[in-house]
Amino acid sequence: MTNRSDRIPPGQTETKKWPVLHYGEVPRYAPGKWDFRVFGLVDAEQRWSLAELKALPQVETTSDIHCVTTWSRLDTTFRGVRVRDLLAGVARKPGADFVLIHADPGYTTNLPLADLMTDDVLLATHEGGKPLSDEHGGPVRLVVPKLYFWKSAKWVRGLEFTDIDVPGFWERAGYHMRGDPWRDERYRDSETNAMQRMRAEAKKRGR
Repeated sequence: MTNRSDRIPPGQTETKKWPVLHYGEVPRYAPGKWDFRVFGLVDAEQRWSLAELKALPQVETTSDIHCVTTWSRLDTTFRGVRVRDLLAGVARKPGADFVLIHADPGYTTNLPLADLMTDDVLLATHEGGKPLSDEHGGPVRLVVPKLYFWKSAKWVRGLEFTDIDVPGFWERAGYHMRGDPWRDERYRDSETNAMQRMRAEAKKRGR
């Protein structure tokens, strides 16, 4: 059996809680107007309503998650639609090897397509057997456990296929383009102004 300490990347500390941390206010949504789309370098854009997405085959995974702010939470159980399964019916154009993830309210983050196609990457609707709270990204958040959790965008609304690795919100502010916790890929430089603002907001919320 793997020792728990062997599952904590460099510079991380285990927490039993799931801290709430994000930039800006929690967006609100109208279930009847919410949709999820796949677009960009694809043969045809595809859309799913919230009801349609929830009706797709669901899987449950248990993963360790790691936040760039240095906490790690082990054995976190998510349920949702496997991204690889969702994309099985999407015809991509040549060179569409990257994805820009779009989320409310105007948030983006970037990933190579290969990082979205593993078994544990979900469009998650539940955590710990309960629907995701608004603060944790409900109704749907992306879950990419292998990377720092800013890549697991809350309030996710779409995947845009591209032929270049377009930096997202935090990446433009100085975060690493990939964010592998085992390589300590936090920032391109020292702590960024964006990170300082994020810490200040968290302090005001008492987190």
